[in-house]
Amino acid sequence: MAITSAFVLYAVTWFLTMFIALPIGLKTQGDMGQKVEGTHDGAPANYNPKRKALWVTVVATVIWAGLVTFVLTTDLTWRDLDWTAKLPPVSGS
Repeated sequence: MAITSAFVLYAVTWFLTMFIALPIGLKTQGDMGQKVEGTHDGAPANYNPKRKALWVTVVATVIWAGLVTFVLTTDLTWRDLDWTAKLPPVSGS
């Protein structure tokens, strides 16, 4: 795995983890009864982006390490995932 591939895999893992984690533990202004004038009831009342980003970074790093280990220690190739058999043959084999 090239360094660019590892970086892209980490970025994708981090953002997917963030999208999953965003609604976890979120209290809205409507839930808390502390609606700020001019905002929607569904606006967050207790959002702490630094704490959420820290937890997402920790979890994403663990997931990413598992994925990198899997990719580097297995002999899995794109040909193994080609269930339609539409990939062109490898030249020289």
